[in-house]
Amino acid sequence: MSERRARSASKNRRDRTEPGAPPGSTGDAGASPGAKESRRSVWRRALAASSAPAARPPAPDAEPSAPEQTEVASVVQAALYRDGVRVSTPESLADTFRQLREQPDGMAWIGLARPTEAELLSLAEEFDLHPLAVEDAMEAHQRPKLERYGETLFVVLSAARYLDAVEEVDFGELHVFVGPDFVITVRHGAAPDLSAVRRRMEDSPELLRLGPEAVLYAILDSVVDGYVPVVAGVQNDIDEIETEVFRGDPAVSRRIYELSREMVEFQRATRPLVGMLHGLMAGFAKYGTDDELQRYLRDVADHVTHTSERVDGFRQALTDILTVNATLVTQQQNAEMRALAEAGFEQNEEIKKISSWAAILFAPTLVGTVYGMNFEDMPELGWSFGYPFAIGLMGIVCVSLYVIFKRRDWL
Repeated sequence: MSERRARSASKNRRDRTEPGAPPGSTGDAGASPGAKESRRSVWRRALAASSAPAARPPAPDAEPSAPEQTEVASVVQAALYRDGVRVSTPESLADTFRQLREQPDGMAWIGLARPTEAELLSLAEEFDLHPLAVEDAMEAHQRPKLERYGETLFVVLSAARYLDAVEEVDFGELHVFVGPDFVITVRHGAAPDLSAVRRRMEDSPELLRLGPEAVLYAILDSVVDGYVPVVAGVQNDIDEIETEVFRGDPAVSRRIYELSREMVEFQRATRPLVGMLHGLMAGFAKYGTDDELQRYLRDVADHVTHTSERVDGFRQALTDILTVNATLVTQQQNAEMRALAEAGFEQNEEIKKISSWAAILFAPTLVGTVYGMNFEDMPELGWSFGYPFAIGLMGIVCVSLYVIFKRRDWL
């Protein structure tokens, strides 16, 4: 632990444990009366006043209400470390606070999963967390970022995991408060698995001995390492999509769109990390970061840069695949339209032939029908050449129609 962190931790504990100090005092002998109301006391009371429901007197005829159910605690694990070794595992936040005050050179690592507002407010009161950071941790749905509030570092990370069963990318949000003698993780979502990070650090006491900054490195490294299987899964999905595109699968467009949306979210998770890690590296000299820890963080930055470049490549590949798919769909539609046009043309040719033969056959039918009428006063009935004349007339009309239709390519 650096001298800066040790001095700040000692000062914070004196502020919390100095006997006889009035509420809100800082423990400094020369503090003015106006300094008794600290900033955290003011905003803490304001938050409590705005969130506490107004008390109502019970109605005279009201039935006694059932006892309220106690909410399940969201503390995943809390542990106290000294010199890189776990010395205790408190069962509650209150025990963690008390034991940390009793360990001047200790470090608390508190893991929370979807905590309640009361738990976050108790942490804010104990460790003097900035209200803006606490508000972000309550609301979640934050972009990855790195902010410093005095001696406390607030980090928002977006973790990811690949679900093989549904071939989707699941994103989780992680908030980390890093102070001189504490690390608080607030997890919203299933990812990442910080229990593995805790086991890894406890198996490496020489690394854990470096303090809260080392824990932050381990968390960053775990989140970035979690991107590797996601990248592999997305690469496999893109290969499958390319096969489906050229196979003409009609459902591939929807899959391309869904994967593109996931890559947008993945890009939002990875791209800010590059700037965040460079910001951390820029403050190495100012905040006295250990040289070995600096090397570890530079390695994480390299991995993040590589992952971010892969994600950018995935987005470009999906854009190209979507363009190719649109082109293939257009070509297929054009081919279908051409086939329909050819079928319509052939159908028209057949109709013309049928119509032509029907017209040719209609001419003799018309003449025969006229001469088949039972009338006495009809021309040529008494003429001896009347029958050959009618037959010849039929032949002439049929031949004439055939020649006309043939010249027009209807036959």
